[in-house]
Amino acid sequence: MASLQLRKVDKRYGDTHVIHAVDLDVRDGEFMVFVGPSGCGKSTLLRMIAGLESASAGDIVIDGINVNRISAAQRGLAMVFQSYALYPHMTVYQNLAFGLENIGTARAEIDAKVDTAARLLQLEPLLARRPTQLSGGQRQRVAIGRAIVRNPKVFLFDEPLSNLDAELRVQMRMELTALHRRLRTTMIYVTHDQVEAMTMADRIVVLRGGRVEQVGTPLDLYNRPDNRFVAGFIGSPQMNFLRGNVGANAGGAATLTLDAAPDVHFSLTVDAGSTARPIVVGVRPEHAVIGPADDAAIRLEATVERVEQLGATTYSYCTLGNGERLTVQSAGQTSSAPGHAMPIAIAHAHVHVFDAETGRSLRTHTS
Repeated sequence: MASLQLRKVDKRYGDTHVIHAVDLDVRDGEFMVFVGPSGCGKSTLLRMIAGLESASAGDIVIDGINVNRISAAQRGLAMVFQSYALYPHMTVYQNLAFGLENIGTARAEIDAKVDTAARLLQLEPLLARRPTQLSGGQRQRVAIGRAIVRNPKVFLFDEPLSNLDAELRVQMRMELTALHRRLRTTMIYVTHDQVEAMTMADRIVVLRGGRVEQVGTPLDLYNRPDNRFVAGFIGSPQMNFLRGNVGANAGGAATLTLDAAPDVHFSLTVDAGSTARPIVVGVRPEHAVIGPADDAAIRLEATVERVEQLGATTYSYCTLGNGERLTVQSAGQTSSAPGHAMPIAIAHAHVHVFDAETGRSLRTHTS
């Protein structure tokens, strides 16, 4: 196992600046996930950690050792790619053993390491097969096994499940988290899928435009996003965002209004300064409750446009008076139907407030 630190790590390709002064601490034995939209720099950052790309500035430190000038092969890391990259003419056993044979490992040690990896990944019945005789999930397990036999300090995963179908992705997520619990080795995992990030990570790093937007546990990011981008990226369905305004604030509770319901005033403690300004109010779909509520900060009237009945959950896609959209998530099955008007109540504790210009959260104590 190993800890990892990034200190002001930058990456430029000519005039293109893709990673901006990233500072990050990955704890020994932690499962950390880099998540963000396509092009945010998460794979580039992973490749710099691996030594496949050089940093333009800053330091990469593994277990207290600066590895900027240490080759990828000497860093003690193992990387699993989106592509399985298995040798088609070799058996599973040969694929697992190949890297060890190349560095002159003794046959008895190779056998022992391959046997351990095969047992961990339930590959024992498949050792004599070739990749063409395996399912996608089995091939990915072989690729992971090839990393395990190297006994690395840190595992690096670059979107390893993106080529699998939905059912296999769920299965492999469970297998990878179980593997982490057994090995307790530091793992860094890159994905664009926030569901993978939420279900697998000890902590998540949210990236945008080569910058770290927020680092925290899955529920920290879900319940206390630092800004509108994180609030919208983490969570499915996405958080609702409604335009509004906050009145002048002397450091205590301020009066807020929504464009969708200008006659409705509600009071919250926000860090909005002393000047009235535009805001964006964020509400997660499960916190927009159909019907009245005694503790509601906001009461709205919405018209149902579309309903998705999933059995255990119902999604009602609504329109407010000013044309803004509101998604409502309800437990169980409801009688909502297109064209219905419904009252919506939102409790104080579940209201997020963001600066309309900067996107910064103005309410840091939401539950």
